Amino acid sequence: MLKTLGKQIKEFKKASIITPVFMIFEVIFDMIIPLLMGKIVSNGIEKEDMNYIITTGIVMIVLAILGLVSGILGGVFGAKAATGFAKNLREAMFNNIQTFSFSNIDKFSTSGLVTRLTTDVTNVQNAYQMLLRMCVRAPFSMIIAMIMAFMINARIACIYLVAVLFLTTFLVFVMSRAMKYFSDVFKRYDDLNESVQENVSAIRVVKAYVREDYENEKFKKANNNLYGKFIKAEKVIAFTMPTMIATVNVTILAISWVGAHMIISHTGGLDTGDLVSLLAYCMNILMSLMILAIMFVMVSMSLSSAKRIAEVLEEKADIVNPENPVMEVKNGDIDFDGVKFAYSKNNEAGGNVLEDINLHIKSGETIGIIGGTGSSKSSLVNLISRLYDVTDGTLKVGGVNVKDYDLEVLRDEVSVVLQKNVLFSGSIYDNLRWGNKNATDEECKEACRMACADEFIEAFPDGYDTHIEQGGTNVSGGQRQRLCIARALLKKPKIIILDDSTSAVDTATDAKIRKAFKEAIPGTTKIIIAQRINSVQDSDRIIVMDEGRINGVGTHEELLKSNEIYKDVYESQTGGGGDFDVQGGEA
Repeated sequence: MLKTLGKQIKEFKKASIITPVFMIFEVIFDMIIPLLMGKIVSNGIEKEDMNYIITTGIVMIVLAILGLVSGILGGVFGAKAATGFAKNLREAMFNNIQTFSFSNIDKFSTSGLVTRLTTDVTNVQNAYQMLLRMCVRAPFSMIIAMIMAFMINARIACIYLVAVLFLTTFLVFVMSRAMKYFSDVFKRYDDLNESVQENVSAIRVVKAYVREDYENEKFKKANNNLYGKFIKAEKVIAFTMPTMIATVNVTILAISWVGAHMIISHTGGLDTGDLVSLLAYCMNILMSLMILAIMFVMVSMSLSSAKRIAEVLEEKADIVNPENPVMEVKNGDIDFDGVKFAYSKNNEAGGNVLEDINLHIKSGETIGIIGGTGSSKSSLVNLISRLYDVTDGTLKVGGVNVKDYDLEVLRDEVSVVLQKNVLFSGSIYDNLRWGNKNATDEECKEACRMACADEFIEAFPDGYDTHIEQGGTNVSGGQRQRLCIARALLKKPKIIILDDSTSAVDTATDAKIRKAFKEAIPGTTKIIIAQRINSVQDSDRIIVMDEGRINGVGTHEELLKSNEIYKDVYESQTGGGGDFDVQGGEA
């Protein structure tokens, strides 16, 4: 984990090294001052030597200034190193997430990734800054103060040693108990973020169903769970500060008592100036321990965050480019040969979702796919562009195994309009150019005409410059689907897949889109997944899926005669009891 995170320090190594150096200088300057303070008492005040007092005082002022400058520079470089480290962590995580296949993404929740990129990185940033500064300053200060104390009087310095050993034992005990609570805290953050994200993204549904009270209660539960975990951890840590203060007070009393007795009885070679210095070093030692205690708390919290960040950074993409990838897709032929697929590599999630798929599609064909919910229609087409990899068997596009292609080349030639239509904040032009960043205005308009999106776009006051809100919340479901289809068409792919992507448009518009596809892109292989029979009945062939297997293949007429599933769906819809009527209108 430390090796993984350490790689992200990169260009901030210099600042990370300089920071502790300045902190050491600060400690050295600060540790000389108590010694000089005692000398002023012994050699200046008691002997009434004003010159000695002034000279030593000036030296102390210079040392204080040097210590201040060193502390400031340590703070500046420490902040630079910590914030830079955090920047690199966020960037590395985000970049690695972009390489994930769907199977990698399935391992993490959206809210969990958001927490890792925000809260967890902030915790690690704060801990790293404290490690660079306080983790060097506090132990170094304590060690030097202890050495100086033993040099002045070993007998009294033993009191420090007892106090340090006691507090160290106490802190180890407390932190070991607090750690188990902190490790669970950030899982609660995930739950909280999930509640917020889900509510905000679906706020219109919440309002429509008057579920505000339910969502408030849901958030309250997640918030209270987080609160409860923090309270348990804080209850353990709450003993730290009172114990520290009590130990400091007892130590000062013990030093004062023993020191005063030694001065009065003239035993042990201790004078008043030495006692002043020892009391100053006492405060330095015990304050250093208090800082270490706070640091332990932060490190305890950040360790859980660091592990979660490392999980994302160490996650390797399941789907990567081969060593010498094929850089051209010749045509839109698709061949499934004995293909099997499972979402879990070890079949832990219920076995294969696709079994024995043998299918051969010629370039330019229009293929319809129909089947009930859970029949693995989407799983089938997700394999074509390598959003997932086949578990067994071979899948070829253009006569070449999809695993041999360069991923970018393959996905540019296999354009997929997924079930969840996503638009991004920006203009309509901006969203369309996700399909082709170099597309001209005319090419964008032509794609929209094919997708029957031009009619509603031109009705907007700003036309193609109309601003789309995040997620496309300011356009209807049908409009969103047509924009996504237009975006996919701009890639000018050899294969286009519509995964139930016209369910929110009316049947007349659906027919226009299919007609435009047939006339404008005859050489492109078209795969249409639909719930409505009328969306696929004009296809060259229709595939009927059932429980992860191909139940039938044929034309509309052939399947009506030979396939019971297809016949049942057709009769239920044309009889007014199916999706034909329910999904016919535009959302």
